[in-house]
Amino acid sequence: MPMAADDIAAMIKAALPDADVEITDLAGDGDHYAARVTSAAFVGKNRVQQHKMVYEALGGNMGGTLHALQLTTAVPN
Repeated sequence: MPMAADDIAAMIKAALPDADVEITDLAGDGDHYAARVTSAAFVGKNRVQQHKMVYEALGGNMGGTLHALQLTTAVPN
């Protein structure tokens, strides 16, 4: 069963409460998403560490319930 975009955003915001999260359904199938996550929690962390923080926020859903997530992370200006 695919994940809803709102559920993905809620999981990320639960782990990174200050995050600005934009979710785009890339294929319209509820299974292939792009996420842009901006958070002050990323300050001082490299891109790999930032992505790991987001994937950890998704628990065990990445690669299972959530098939694909094109991820972009950034720190606020």
